[in-house]
Amino acid sequence: MTRSTTGPAAAPLPSPEERRRLREARALSEEQVAAAVGVTPATVRAWESGRTSPRGRRRTAYAGLIGADASRAAVRDASPPSVEATGSATMSPNEPDTGATSGTGTTASAPAGSSPAAPAATSPPPGATAPAAPRPGAPTAEEAFDALYTHTAPALVCQTYVLTGRRQLSREAVEHAFQLAWHRWPEVARDRDPAGWVRAAAHEYAMSPWHRLRRAHRRPDTRPDDPGRRALLDALLELPPSYRRTLLLYDGVGLDLPETAAETEASTPAAANRLMNARAALAERIPELAGPTSPGEQSALLHERLGTLALSAVDQEPARPPARAVRRGSERRAELWTRAAICFCAVLIGTTVFTLKTAPSQYEQPLAPAERVGGVPPRGGPQRLTPQDLKLQKALRGELAHGPERLVPRIP
Repeated sequence: MTRSTTGPAAAPLPSPEERRRLREARALSEEQVAAAVGVTPATVRAWESGRTSPRGRRRTAYAGLIGADASRAAVRDASPPSVEATGSATMSPNEPDTGATSGTGTTASAPAGSSPAAPAATSPPPGATAPAAPRPGAPTAEEAFDALYTHTAPALVCQTYVLTGRRQLSREAVEHAFQLAWHRWPEVARDRDPAGWVRAAAHEYAMSPWHRLRRAHRRPDTRPDDPGRRALLDALLELPPSYRRTLLLYDGVGLDLPETAAETEASTPAAANRLMNARAALAERIPELAGPTSPGEQSALLHERLGTLALSAVDQEPARPPARAVRRGSERRAELWTRAAICFCAVLIGTTVFTLKTAPSQYEQPLAPAERVGGVPPRGGPQRLTPQDLKLQKALRGELAHGPERLVPRIP
């Protein structure tokens, strides 16, 4: 980390987290700040993350641009709300589903026909060793989570239904994603897009192949009564999971291609190829989608059809559990996992101690008892010579043991 070496007349700068909050309070993006100061957006991100600090004239310009000399309360009261902190809940193809940073709650895409605005939510400062006292008027973590759940859960249920075609699995995936978000709320609150974080978790859980082994999800749900919705859902479910998710994020939610590629963990060219192949496969099954000639018209038509299909998940949707029940479920699950880990460690420690106490200090290999060996024939000695053998032996002994006779035998 570099250290600023400006003089005493240098403009004061707040902490990196406060710099980011002040910029968002003035509805300024990283690109706007970079263009005004004369640096790149990556440099602005480095200033707000604490890796580097501005110097000289850039430091003065940056401090005046974000209003670092004013108090936090004055900036919050006088500044308009950030564009990233609010957004439409509809599945608009032109307005991407973005979220606020530094713990600001956002909205995700909701079923077509609804457009609630998401209230701002503030998270605890990152890296704090002790919980900081909440500012006057700032919502608590529970309130921020409840606002995010209220304005995001309906849209996520619709999206997961388009991905899976199962209403029960969609509700279960959304509830699991929000339980995981509450368990890791400090990380989610500091994320640049909290709604996108929850959306990615819900999509990953809903599209897990392990659900095929569950008895509750072996039978498919009843298809929509409308023939157009039923044909579109059947065509979507025949696509590969990666194609289906890319199509939903780009044409349904309204993300741009780089954001879609990042959320699906693919490169931008790969995401573009998946999108083109998915559109071509749907156009073969549904002639209506083959009518538009330009990609923009086809995307708008797909956005409308996907929004209509998403309403099928709302028609028969039961009452969702309240946000308080979701938070309590997340805390109960974390408590059960903690107890299970403690019990496992206790059993492991007890087993180790018992083994050390009962095991001998030195191992001596026991001697095997003697056994009678059977099945081996008795050892035999030399046999008695026959009369012919005795005669031959006598003749050999009577012959000379040296001389040419031993080398050249005599022929009788």
